[in-house]
Amino acid sequence: MTQTLDRPGSDVGARVEQWVSSFQEALSARDVDRAVSLFADECYWRDLVSFTWNIKTVEGKDEVADLLRSVLDGIDPTGFAVSGEATGADGVDEAWLRFETAVGRGTGHVRLKDGKAWTLLTSLDELKGHEESKGENRPKGTFHGADPDRETWKEGREREAEELGYSRQPEVVVIGGGQGGIALAARLRQLGVETIVVERNERPGDSWRKRYKSLALHDPVWYDHLPYLPFPDNWPVFAPKDKIGDWLEMYTRVMEINYWGSTTAESAEFDEAEGRWTVKLQRDRGNGPEEVVLRPRQLVFAMGVSGKPNRPEFPGMDRFRGEIQHSSEHPGPEGYEGRKVVVVGSNNSAFDICGSAWEAGADVTMVQRSSTHIIKSDTLMELALGGLYSEEAVRSGVDTRTADLTFASLPYRIMADFQKPAYDEAKVRDADFYQRLREAGFDLDFGDDESGLFMKYLRRGSGYYIDVGAADLVAEGKVKLVKGQLAEFTETGIRLDDGTELEADLVVLATGYRSMITSVADIIGDEMAERVGKVWGLGSDTTKDPGPWEGEQRNMWKPTQQPNLWFHGGNLHQSRHYSLYLALQLKARQEGLDTPVYGLQPSHHAE
Repeated sequence: MTQTLDRPGSDVGARVEQWVSSFQEALSARDVDRAVSLFADECYWRDLVSFTWNIKTVEGKDEVADLLRSVLDGIDPTGFAVSGEATGADGVDEAWLRFETAVGRGTGHVRLKDGKAWTLLTSLDELKGHEESKGENRPKGTFHGADPDRETWKEGREREAEELGYSRQPEVVVIGGGQGGIALAARLRQLGVETIVVERNERPGDSWRKRYKSLALHDPVWYDHLPYLPFPDNWPVFAPKDKIGDWLEMYTRVMEINYWGSTTAESAEFDEAEGRWTVKLQRDRGNGPEEVVLRPRQLVFAMGVSGKPNRPEFPGMDRFRGEIQHSSEHPGPEGYEGRKVVVVGSNNSAFDICGSAWEAGADVTMVQRSSTHIIKSDTLMELALGGLYSEEAVRSGVDTRTADLTFASLPYRIMADFQKPAYDEAKVRDADFYQRLREAGFDLDFGDDESGLFMKYLRRGSGYYIDVGAADLVAEGKVKLVKGQLAEFTETGIRLDDGTELEADLVVLATGYRSMITSVADIIGDEMAERVGKVWGLGSDTTKDPGPWEGEQRNMWKPTQQPNLWFHGGNLHQSRHYSLYLALQLKARQEGLDTPVYGLQPSHHAE
């Protein structure tokens, strides 16, 4: 994604100023028709909580009009103004905006075509009177003067650990203590929302430490910072899993997060009349498990993008004499030197496992069941991420917040159009690489509409590999490639649907994961899970993302059909960015602010 450039000598600034002034005048006058007339026939307004108390995109003038008629009086937007310098390129003028609502302050972004709004982003930054404890609002840390009852910081933290969840209840319980739950808890801490994070692993970061030993981030460091505490300048571009695990553990301590490790959520029931959850846990503080019952108002599931491992059953699994592992269980290739390893799958985990097994001296075969999108890591960083998340972007003054909001300013309906040029160029730049893979028999794709990796991730959360070297092993035949569907296990290996038999000492099922709601259903029950529906996907009507069109990630970071139930997760970038908006929604409810939700999504159940 590239940054637009100033158009020398143009009157971009005047056009943008005129639009913003007219828009604010129309809003102040409650003149919906006039406000709508400022939008192009093809237009998109994406709101992150500020107008809708939701994460919602409306498309077209009719939907813009409906949004304004529904929310304008209650939101009372004021002070829309240009922030910084407007820019223009290729017939599009754009600018950053600032504005206020009755309860908050926000940041906006607008793109104009022929003087009318093509895209508009409005995002809530903070709640008036409930600002984060940072900058000028940072805590003193100590109290000067004499006080015989003085409590030190350490004593206060120890008291909080003893009381919270026992003699007093948290406002929020977050189930899932990976990067998503940790990032959200850090946000809530700064907003004064008492929160407990529940995690079945013993230590923060264990969800990374326990994966196969070669795992490392495929996204670059500039894309992966956590809120408030960015990685240091000497942090590696692609962090190994154990280094990430240690960072998360440190971060949890430094950010003073109430983190309950070795704790399993068994059930959660919601009392509609009281507006509270009953969350039953088994917690082990070193003396064996004890039952603890928490009574929060808000319950958040932060269990990643995916749910239960998709571990299909095949005939003959019971007679296979080797080992069968799902990729989530695979610890690494130790002990398989000179032995036969078959990996069923051809996405990120499959390639990583194949690569590490080959390095360990195993005889490795990959079974490709369907086509895969592959993009070389260096190409991805330069063409798709470099304008926003790179050292060059930092030198150009693009901080993480600006990068996140720039990315967020693109409505999902048209995001593919912005993504495609980078992948079109990648096809040319890496043509030899792709040709060698095809000659090896590998089935490649760039998504249903050729829009590449990120759209596949948003739509289905699967179907791609960011190449860090293992694809060359397939292209060169060092990792053998077989295509087909696994039909059954034999005593000595597997048989595909075309009759091909593969001998194996270890079969790794890199067969992905199901929707997050499948794991959540074990805790909240099938009836409530049915009410919520699928979590993730846009409804794009592409492979594994059936319609109807939602236009936002289903059920993520926003209200659901079950009151007081929320979902948080995604990659490190999404965990960082969207944790703010979820935290603000939770804080508003704690403070009793009126939060009428515009455009509450319906439930959707197609996988």
